[in-house]
Amino acid sequence: MAHHKSAKKRIRQDAAKRLRNRYYKKSTRTAIMKLREMTDKKQAEAFLPKVISMIDKLAKRNTWHKNKASNLKGKLMKHVGSM
Repeated sequence: MAHHKSAKKRIRQDAAKRLRNRYYKKSTRTAIMKLREMTDKKQAEAFLPKVISMIDKLAKRNTWHKNKASNLKGKLMKHVGSM
């Protein structure tokens, strides 16, 4: 267990960051799933920029690797384009 004040603070900060990261990751995964389930092309095209923005934010914060984000974005754009 932590003995220093700074180590205790770091544990608190890490816990808060972990919760925040879990929230953003889960909401992004849900949005991706929702986009893949859509059948209307116009609706999907309108929703795609929001999902891409969410993915980019996760990559910017190093929550997801930039290559993972790039692969996801490419697959989603291909999916929406082939509807």
